[in-house]
Amino acid sequence: MTALKILFWVFLFVIIYTYLVYTLILIILNFFNRLLSKKTVYTEDYLPDVTLFITAYNEKEYIEKKLKNSFELNYPKEKLFHLWVTDGSDDGSPEILRNHNIIEVLHQDERKGKTNAMNRGMQYVKTPIVVFSDANTDLNSEAIREIVKLFSNRRVGCVAGEKRIYSSDREKAVSSGEGIYWKYESYIKMLESSVNSTTGAVGELFAIRKELFSEVDEDMILDDFIISLKIAVKGYKLKYAPNAYACENASFSMKEEMKRKIRIASGSFQALTRIPELFNIFKHGLLSFQFISHKVLRWALVPLSFIMIFFTNLLMVLQGCEKMYVFFFLLQLLFYLTVTLGMVIKNKKISLKLLFVPYYLFMMNYSIVLGLIRFLSGKQPPAWEKAKRG
Repeated sequence: MTALKILFWVFLFVIIYTYLVYTLILIILNFFNRLLSKKTVYTEDYLPDVTLFITAYNEKEYIEKKLKNSFELNYPKEKLFHLWVTDGSDDGSPEILRNHNIIEVLHQDERKGKTNAMNRGMQYVKTPIVVFSDANTDLNSEAIREIVKLFSNRRVGCVAGEKRIYSSDREKAVSSGEGIYWKYESYIKMLESSVNSTTGAVGELFAIRKELFSEVDEDMILDDFIISLKIAVKGYKLKYAPNAYACENASFSMKEEMKRKIRIASGSFQALTRIPELFNIFKHGLLSFQFISHKVLRWALVPLSFIMIFFTNLLMVLQGCEKMYVFFFLLQLLFYLTVTLGMVIKNKKISLKLLFVPYYLFMMNYSIVLGLIRFLSGKQPPAWEKAKRG
């Protein structure tokens, strides 16, 4: 019984630490950082030349909307350059893009994946700042300005924008869960950035100094994550710009979201093997602490912990444990009952969005397990299998 109790509390602590305690630590560090450190001043009128870089594979249905959005960004037109790489696209999208003289289009018939397209396209970038975005996202009008002003500090090597999910009053499980999850993620990223550096960027919107780009392995799945963290490893800050955001629809269904999550999970485990230096907390200090707390534990230990606390708790109840552990087991049953309820009504649009959070959390951790299996099997291709968006 004693061994079961130890295991139960260890795995419960992993979950609580990852989702709650780490956030509280960041809040405390942020408070003292603001109290003891001078506020970093960014230059509002810093307006260097910028390349808006978009890799797109068969994105014809989004192109006109994306172009309209890109041309309406509030940044000096003579300083904003547009570069699209459409390798492998056979839906007519390269031809549509070439109708606009201010866009540089790079295209080859063979599809070798996003990373190859990115490596190839970066050879044509001539501006000091590169902003990466996806074809199916809309940027707010001030996005480029909000990102660029952070680069007025020479210590900043990468800036991560915010990902937002279009929402409505009544939503299905996938849009409710994904929207709430990204609000939570954005809050953590904001705290991390204020304390030190945020731990990775997402491909919907992030920017780097062109001089800091180094080619990414062509089999890399999470190119955005690797590019951003390798810049942080070089000693530059990875800052978060909450007022620069990319909006997109949630996945069409939970099945489509799972397809996306499993791929990301597989890429996450791959990424852990490609940046081993970040595990050296003696060399990278706070950055390593953030990386392990935010990413490693969430990917490697939290799904296992959910499984272990259930079965250790069940064994303790069967062996006649104290009432406290019976209470914990009842809480777990309530959680999984809510997960089941969310699964049953996942396609119904309701206003009580929090009802879907346990279901989304469960599916997210389940996809991490499936992603680990796919990573270990080596069956994840580098080319994206697109998930349908709502």
